[in-house]
Amino acid sequence: MEKVKLGIIGCGNISGAYFKGAQAFEIVEIKSCADLNMDVAQAQAEEYGVQAVTVDELLADSEIEIVINLTIPAVHAKVSLQVLNAGKHVHSEKPFGINLEEAAEVLAVAKEKGLRVGSAPDTFLGAGLQTCRKILDDNWIGDCVAGTAFMLSNGPESWHPNPAFFYKTGGGPMLDMGPYYMSALVHLLGPAKSVTGIAVKSFDERVAGCKEHFNERLPVEVPTHYSGIIEFVNGALITVIISFDVFKHSLPRIELYGKEGSLAIPDPNTFGGDVKVFRPGNEDWEKVPYSHLYSENSRIIGAVDMAHAIQTDRPHRCNGEFAYHVLEIMMAFEKSNDCGGKYQLESTCEQPAPLPLGLLQGLLD
Repeated sequence: MEKVKLGIIGCGNISGAYFKGAQAFEIVEIKSCADLNMDVAQAQAEEYGVQAVTVDELLADSEIEIVINLTIPAVHAKVSLQVLNAGKHVHSEKPFGINLEEAAEVLAVAKEKGLRVGSAPDTFLGAGLQTCRKILDDNWIGDCVAGTAFMLSNGPESWHPNPAFFYKTGGGPMLDMGPYYMSALVHLLGPAKSVTGIAVKSFDERVAGCKEHFNERLPVEVPTHYSGIIEFVNGALITVIISFDVFKHSLPRIELYGKEGSLAIPDPNTFGGDVKVFRPGNEDWEKVPYSHLYSENSRIIGAVDMAHAIQTDRPHRCNGEFAYHVLEIMMAFEKSNDCGGKYQLESTCEQPAPLPLGLLQGLLD
């Protein structure tokens, strides 16, 4: 197994998880990092023992095969296109794009150049959601007829050091947190068919609580509360609320309801969490042990899976078609709201293959 060398563009808040995550996998090595702010890139380079370079230098480095794009959402697609045009595979942070047109262009360029493209989230490759997938594939709860997916919070402005972009175009709860929930659902249930939804902006401005921008007013340009129903090709109907307008609640993250039982799914923004099943005859939910590895924070595992896939010539799981379908599901809530009815999805994707059982730590094949 040859090492696949990676480069990181964007050294902001999330980048540390990627630098740390790479250390757990034998197949990858982060060679260099870049950021428009060279001081930020240099700080990460010194902490994690890599080179700090300019974006142009990183893209010109022939040793780097995969670039991880950790820039802000508004330029995800633009930077991914730069990477592809430099002849490299790219794995982007979520969302895949801030509209379907730019995401489609990324897919088209990748296809034209014979390169791979992928996107976070990769949390569905963790122990929690892989165990849930095995439960469904093994038919523990029978055919899934319905479910719920709830992400309700009061937004990130109380803690995030740079919260303004969460409320600009490309931000909001759906594009920020929705990818975790929609990716988990497509991983578990397969592609979706339609969305009926409502999207509203509850406040014209928010107030930052973080020390870096304490008491600053943040103009809101995007909806902050989404509610609706996703209809999946397999017939399951999933009730969804994704919101930055809720102070406190007691709703579950995700639950699926089958003809022979129910499945309680852990927070899809984590790799672990409790997996619980209820079947008729039980008194209560029963906790199920993990069937797979990677219950700890393993961000970068999607890019690692891409590296394995390149070497073994198989599809990678966090692929562009999957990410595009997830993006269309999220966009469909506003499209349904605007048209006042059900929105039929135009895209589809293959349900990602589950990870094999019995893997050794640090390997995905």
